[in-house]
Amino acid sequence: MNTQEPNIETLIALNVTPMNAPHKDLDYLPLADKDFQIKDLSGNENYLKIFCQARDNYLNGSDILGLWESNLPMYFLPAVHVFPYIIHHCYANYNPTQRAVLSPSQEVLFSITAQSINQMLQFHSSHALTALSMGYLLEKVPQLSQAKLTRICQIFMHLEYQPKGRPPYLQVLFIDIGKIIIDMIASIMGFNPREYVDEITLVLLSIFTPRKTPAIKYDYASYISNKIHDKFIRLDNKGVFKYTTFIYHLLFYYQLDIFPFPIKKLDTRGNPRSVIFWSPIFHRSLETPYTYNEFIDLFVHPETTLLIGVSPPRINGDMKKSSNSPCSTG
Repeated sequence: MNTQEPNIETLIALNVTPMNAPHKDLDYLPLADKDFQIKDLSGNENYLKIFCQARDNYLNGSDILGLWESNLPMYFLPAVHVFPYIIHHCYANYNPTQRAVLSPSQEVLFSITAQSINQMLQFHSSHALTALSMGYLLEKVPQLSQAKLTRICQIFMHLEYQPKGRPPYLQVLFIDIGKIIIDMIASIMGFNPREYVDEITLVLLSIFTPRKTPAIKYDYASYISNKIHDKFIRLDNKGVFKYTTFIYHLLFYYQLDIFPFPIKKLDTRGNPRSVIFWSPIFHRSLETPYTYNEFIDLFVHPETTLLIGVSPPRINGDMKKSSNSPCSTG
């Protein structure tokens, strides 16, 4: 009998069927997944915990900054591990006229619009929202007087490290709530504030005053959809896409039927919940309800099948390279 191990090419040809979803009752699990491999490239906060805390503070009247009323937490999605080829499949299928990612058969998989993002997050506002753009923020930068900067620093920075000059300011000098809001702003703007906080970020931070409702409520969804559209248009030149988390959640929300894991679309009262509460597949917490392999089987494989129209090999080129590379036995 031949006991030789099958080679990589043989395994690729088998195209193994995905594993069944693990039997996990979401009522008895945290809503997040802290598998260290399933995370975004930046940020180390537990996004879902912060989101829930901001909401609870609003409901119990302890949100002294009006953070929840500013709409900012709505767009602070739990992070997901980045698979660049998924974004490139979306880019290849993107129709800029329709502002939608299409299937190979030209069916709309999801739209890149403010309406599609807000529907996914179950965000509805009766307030007039202020248009947000980089041009708008650059116009506001000269209005950051020294008095306004001093007020921002007194609210959000450690008192012993109050700066004497103009920004940028070191991010480590900010208190915890300041760092959290800065992370939220960065997730929407698509940049990394891990070292310095610039004037544009401070313009957005300046709307918060303790015990006062923010006077400005920005239209973040329109800004995000425009940025995603622009990133897709320029992806060949730029090669960098910083809104992966939004794309993953849009795919999940609008193509739910292809994913073989349990969800909870409604809350205990039967009302629709934001997509971020549907399943722990994306999220991070102190426990790990899903492993990295389960994430590949339950999300990445069916999603890739949807985008390319055929079931891809279970072992891709990157995995093949990894299996052929020498490993330590020490």
